[in-house]
Amino acid sequence: MAVEAASLATRCRQRFPIFERQVYINSCSQGALSDAVRAAYEQYLEDWDDRGAPWEYWVERQEAARTAFAGLVNASADEIAVTTSLSAGVSALASGLRFTQRSKVVLTDWEFPTIGQIWHAQEARGARVTHVKAAADGTIPLEHFESAIDDDTLIVALTHVCYRNGAMLDVPAVVELAHERGALVLLDAFQAIGSLPVDVAELGVDFLGAGVLKYLLGSAGLGFFYCRRDLVERVRPTQTGWFADENIFAMDHTDYSPAHTAARFQSGTPPVPAIYAGIAGIELMQQIGVAETRDHVLGLNAHLLDGLDELEAKVVTPRAPERRGALICVKSTDAMALVSKLGEEGIVTSDRDDSLRISAHCYNTVEDVDAVLAALQRHRKLLA
Repeated sequence: MAVEAASLATRCRQRFPIFERQVYINSCSQGALSDAVRAAYEQYLEDWDDRGAPWEYWVERQEAARTAFAGLVNASADEIAVTTSLSAGVSALASGLRFTQRSKVVLTDWEFPTIGQIWHAQEARGARVTHVKAAADGTIPLEHFESAIDDDTLIVALTHVCYRNGAMLDVPAVVELAHERGALVLLDAFQAIGSLPVDVAELGVDFLGAGVLKYLLGSAGLGFFYCRRDLVERVRPTQTGWFADENIFAMDHTDYSPAHTAARFQSGTPPVPAIYAGIAGIELMQQIGVAETRDHVLGLNAHLLDGLDELEAKVVTPRAPERRGALICVKSTDAMALVSKLGEEGIVTSDRDDSLRISAHCYNTVEDVDAVLAALQRHRKLLA
């Protein structure tokens, strides 16, 4: 597996100039800038300068982004909304649900703050929000969901890979349980998409939100929202905008006629520059190979975990490969200071809670991992 990882990195690493001067192993926060994404931004500026206001073309670019993301998750283009963020898509969904016949919203301890905040905001509209606790090892067993999801549950909000510890949820098992009890399921796939295959049909989710700035190698400002086709007409968002209309060029300010596709979860003017970058990032990841990236990162992380064990570091990420994403988290006595120390040595990482986050991607090598381990050896006093 390590040999495969090395060959993959050799094939794509030269497309990411940051590696000429730094060890970048922080894709859980932001993917490294590629030549393709830089060229996409330059193309946007050229198109703007040459054409002035080519909105028909920019709408075509939005449709290209929709199609690209649909192909990535095995959905149809009409099941995808192009949004400015995951938050925007989830907010549109929440605004279109009614908390009357069923009022309960089930969240987990793994959720990113935006998810919890959006659903707690619905309490003013009658929602009752409950949180599923993680076990002592940081994972969330199915039995915890069994006691939380009941006949009053309207929707269950899940995270595919936790941003705090890198743990991966058994999504299909929770989806099956939720559907048996008549509940809908929303999946936050931001920390998974691009680092491992994500197939909405295999997962069985009803809704899915994600963005491009992490493992999809795009930039901030572009998200996508999936709604299963047969559910589109059941949700009528009140958080909306003209790009959610059935005919955006009708310019009708006297009526609200949401699109009969997932485009109804969109809002205002789309983030055109980020769309250029997002298309480039998705296309690059498809060229590199998402499944190949998953295999190579598992190999790198196996090497990383062996080295962390030698350092007697406390790893909070599950050890079983099928129970973790690309992110490995290590306890620290001062995680912010440790990130700063590594940064001074040209190694880019990040932190959450009291853990150092190390997140390899397609472009990382065994040498990158060894550089991280050597730096942690030098700063062992900051390991918990």
